[in-house]
Amino acid sequence: MSNNKIVRLPATEQIPTIMRELQTAADTLKEMGAGVSVFGSARIKPGHPYYQLAQEVGRRLAGAGVTLIAGGGPGLMEAANKGAFEAGGHSIGLNIRLPHETTNNPYQTQSLQFEYFYSRKATFFMHSWAYIALPGGFGTMDELFEVMTLVQTGKVPSAPIVLIGTEFWSGLIDWIRSQLLTLGLISPKDLDLLVITDDLDEVMTYINKCCVLPRAEPALPQ
Repeated sequence: MSNNKIVRLPATEQIPTIMRELQTAADTLKEMGAGVSVFGSARIKPGHPYYQLAQEVGRRLAGAGVTLIAGGGPGLMEAANKGAFEAGGHSIGLNIRLPHETTNNPYQTQSLQFEYFYSRKATFFMHSWAYIALPGGFGTMDELFEVMTLVQTGKVPSAPIVLIGTEFWSGLIDWIRSQLLTLGLISPKDLDLLVITDDLDEVMTYINKCCVLPRAEPALPQ
């Protein structure tokens, strides 16, 4: 009989690494300006329509002068980084060490490495002015629902949350309406947190409208 006991590091041993990862990310990204996080599946291969869509998202964000932040792995993360990188934009990868993702994608102008999802997700939320979710699995859903919760509760500033892929996302939105909203578990206004579309022109108009770079402070009189 195999020994399947779970081995877990005590919190006191995890916290120093998490704090160090957060501080390194903050120091690295403090000058980057407006960032837009793009979430999506690691399992979708080049050539798939979603891969091409994610690459175009990255290209358009770079063309708008906006820093792209993605997970640094394969699939749609790679596609988004690639689009921004090849367009000459700022393409950041927040890479996580996982047994099944042994290499980071090569399309990163800045690369950060994380051991813990805690510090990696916090870095997304601390440095993003908007969020784009492409089709994905548990990780994408985790990131999406956490940012919705943070915006809903005011723990991060109000920000655009865009779902690209109406066919993929429509069933989830229908379930949210039929279950969460009907049971009173969310408010009607909470659905306004999300924009769902297939139109990248609409996405960029929305992002540009909401993510205006700060104006320079006026000079003080001498």
